[in-house]
Parts: sequence; structure tokens; C-alpha cells
Amino acid sequence: MHAITIPEPGGPEALVWDEVPDPVPGEGEVLVEVAASAVNRADILQRQGFYDPPPGSSPYPGLECSGRIAEVGPGVTGWSVGDEVCALLAGGGYAEKVAVPAGQLLPLPKGVGLTQAAALPEVVATVWSNVFMISHLRPGETLLVHGGSSGIGTMAIQLAKAVGAKVAVTAGSKEKLARCAELGADILVNYREQDFVAEIEEATDGAGADVILDNMGAKYLDRNVTALAVNGRLAIIGMQGGVKAELNIAALLRKRAAISATSLRARPLGEKAAIVAAVREHVWPLLDAGHVRPVVDCEHPMSDAAAAHRVVEESGHIGKVLLVTP
Repeated sequence: MHAITIPEPGGPEALVWDEVPDPVPGEGEVLVEVAASAVNRADILQRQGFYDPPPGSSPYPGLECSGRIAEVGPGVTGWSVGDEVCALLAGGGYAEKVAVPAGQLLPLPKGVGLTQAAALPEVVATVWSNVFMISHLRPGETLLVHGGSSGIGTMAIQLAKAVGAKVAVTAGSKEKLARCAELGADILVNYREQDFVAEIEEATDGAGADVILDNMGAKYLDRNVTALAVNGRLAIIGMQGGVKAELNIAALLRKRAAISATSLRARPLGEKAAIVAAVREHVWPLLDAGHVRPVVDCEHPMSDAAAAHRVVEESGHIGKVLLVTP
């Protein structure tokens, strides 16, 4: 088969479409013929040499895919050759075939095409596990999403609105904020021109955000704590703003607030399977009913993954950038 390899870390040009051995499904796995994958920030870090795959996983980038089951490995039940699926991966999505633990498979939702389904697994699993399973967002509460026009952000807006929450977002342009509003965002903050702490305080009559989904990390830590409501929950899922910051414990205590920080890629298989099962139970009915949909900015041939990485690094996209196999 062909896959995107990274012979040496570097810029987008480091991504090479090359012939590699076919994967073989092991115990509890299926082999998926990949129709599409999607670009995530973690793929860019891996390309740059900063984020190695977990031990035993595929060396190729790609944390999600869609496709058809080509082979069912030993011990797998409930799935058959020919089933159309999408999947959460620890790696290997940038390839024509990938071996996937059966617990990380999801059926295609109604009304979502095979290619578009590649935009779902990573963002849905990330949002559901952090905003709902850990932070327990409830109807009537306020969720603040940093990077509201991203793949994560566009999904978080829709899921929060679906459960009856109020949604605030930050984004860097009027165009991005307009798209967030179309998806249901109630409070729109241009982080280039406005202070999100002040805007959240005004929009909530001083109460603050009950849950904050943050992809920035260190840069926003202190301001996020300030923006939290009493009993607020801050979920950190990224480090785009750095990895080290000073935390005012007194401010956290006054608000009786909680901070969680998670990633999906290196979690044990059982934890990933539990998240995927929760997603299938709670999110898939919303997708089937058309209340939630994947947001796709553009598609690129997988062999030209470098072009897709450039799009994501320029940060002009809205939603997901997909890679489509030949």
C-alpha cells in the first residue's frame, strides 16, 4: 500500500507518499481500506518531530479515518467485511489501509458521506470526553470554546447547543465568528480585538463561564481561571500557547474550580473504547437526526498531504481539512 511517511522531521515537504508494507490486523482488530483521513494539530507536531506515536502504534500520521472494512481479525464480533465505518486512531490514518482496534470503530451516521465521516472521530471523541464526560456541561450553563472555528470548536458549539447550553467562542476574524454564529454560538469574541475575560463577564452578568474548552494552554491559563464561574471547570486539550505558566491557586480556591488536562492518543485501549461507546450512544443519534454535522473546509489528495498541512498551519480554515485516498 501507499502511506505518508516522514523520513526526516521538518516542514510540510517532509511528508512523503511512499510504498510501505500492508498492515495486518491482530487480535481484536479490523483492517480498514481508508477512504479519507483528516489533519489534526498533533499530525503537524509529529511531522516536526515533537510528538512520537505511542509504542506499538502505526508510525504514520493520522488520528482518524473513514473507509470500509477489508478484513476482520481474530476475536472481533459485530463487524463484517464491507461495513462502512469511521475510526479513532493512535496513528496510521494517512495511508491506504490501517489496522484498527474494534472498540475504536463507529458506523457511518445517517446522512454523512463516507469521505465526510473522516472529520468526525477525533473531534467528537475529544469534545464529548472533555466537555461532557469530565466537565459535565449541563443545560443552561455557559461553555466557552477557544478556537471556535476549528474542527474541535465547530463540533463543541453544536453539541453544547444540542444539550441546551449557552456557547461563547473566540476566533480571529469576522468571517470565522460569523460561521460560529451560524452553528449556534451565542457570544462572539474576536481575540485580536477584544478581551475574552471582559466579554464573558459582561455577557454572563458577571457569572463567568461554567466550562472552558481550551486549546492554548499556558498563554491563557491565568485568564481562563479569571473567566471561570464559581464551580467552573477548565478543560485543557492543547498547548498552542505554550506549556508552562504560573497558576494562582487562591483564585482557583475562591471559585471552587477544577482544571483537567487530557489527550486521546496515548490512552489505553479500554479508555478509548469507553469514549467511543459513549460517543456512539450520545452523539450518533444527534448526527443521525441531522442536529449535528461535520464541518469540512476543504479536501486534498492524501498524496499531497503537504498542501493540507499548509492550510492548517496558516489557520485560515474553518472546520476540518480532509485527505482523500486515490
